[in-house]
Amino acid sequence: MSPTTTDPEPIRVIVVDDQELFRRGLVMLLSAEQSIEVVGEAADGDEGATLAAASAPDVVLLDIRMPKRTGLEACQSIKQAVPSAKIIMLTVSDEEADLYEAVKSGASGYLLKDSSIEEVAQAVRVVADGQSLISPSMAVKLIDEFKQMSRPERNHVPGLRLTERELEVLRLVAKGLNNREIAKQLFISENTVKNHVRNILEKLQLHSRMEAVMYAVKEKLLDLP
Repeated sequence: MSPTTTDPEPIRVIVVDDQELFRRGLVMLLSAEQSIEVVGEAADGDEGATLAAASAPDVVLLDIRMPKRTGLEACQSIKQAVPSAKIIMLTVSDEEADLYEAVKSGASGYLLKDSSIEEVAQAVRVVADGQSLISPSMAVKLIDEFKQMSRPERNHVPGLRLTERELEVLRLVAKGLNNREIAKQLFISENTVKNHVRNILEKLQLHSRMEAVMYAVKEKLLDLP
């Protein structure tokens, strides 16, 4: 390879799952993907949290049901140790009650264990790019949860006004749309969508897209039924 070649840095991933066959298979398949580098694997939540703190990965694939420390507990520990790490919860069902708690704890979304390797690799790239991995059905559940948490007497924080376009983008994020889908619907570029999302987070002083949606529902910034 020429020394002048400037290939992008690979996305550094760790896999944490107590089912050895599933974990090893996932590691093997992801290792064959371009732009993805598996830097470690762990069999339980304790080991996974320690490994994440030591290796500072870009993305963590984390089983939600594990011995010693649950995926939810490990998610919280990993986000504290490596705030920049994006976490994808691995689950057998999108009905998992803990998924809502996982998103609140900083997870970027979830992935069903019967997903294809193409879907897994795409999920890794999506969250590494700063997007959330939330299906429309899960988005509806999360919005319902957020609405239950909303308190009518809560005062709006002054000065954190979003533009009409930013509100449009936030509403579409709340529906589970990714940047490409939002760009297509609003007839703007993906980069423009990214800029809007960045501005929304800065104005609301939040760290993730899902946090922005949670805040927006609490503060009644979205026109939800």
